[in-house]
Amino acid sequence: MNTKNIFILVILLIAAGLRISGMLPFNFSPVAAIALFAGAMFSNRLMAFAAPLAIMLLSDLFLGFHDTMWAVYLSLVVVVGIGQLVRQRFSFVNGLGGALAGSVVFFLITNAAVWMAGVIYAPGIAGLLECYTAGLPFYRNSLMGDLFFTTAFFGVYALATSRFPKLANA
Repeated sequence: MNTKNIFILVILLIAAGLRISGMLPFNFSPVAAIALFAGAMFSNRLMAFAAPLAIMLLSDLFLGFHDTMWAVYLSLVVVVGIGQLVRQRFSFVNGLGGALAGSVVFFLITNAAVWMAGVIYAPGIAGLLECYTAGLPFYRNSLMGDLFFTTAFFGVYALATSRFPKLANA
């Protein structure tokens, strides 16, 4: 593992620590940003997918699991893929677009899983739409967290590589 990958992992582990700490507002989480950043920054595809999933699993050991965890992990896999698309043509605009797309994907997949559980919402399109509508108030903090942490991760990395150019070329 090279210096660049270690630095990226440290950023991601600090974010996971914040998630576990309970210091963040409800639904203001680095989860999707971790997946996007890993997808965009790790050149090794296995590392890009494994790092955010392992970090999520470790933090979930502290925070607990629920019946729709499969949807969270599936969402992260999709967001890593979005990060890999961002990597191909990296720019601030593409990074921001990736954060927005990842946030929407996470919202759609995880809320569909709640609907599919069949406990709260009626089957059919009306129940799914009701589920999405009920999830909108929670989405605001989620979106803000995704944008904040994505900006922070890429910003810290850009600042570090401008100060230590060898880090970018590692």
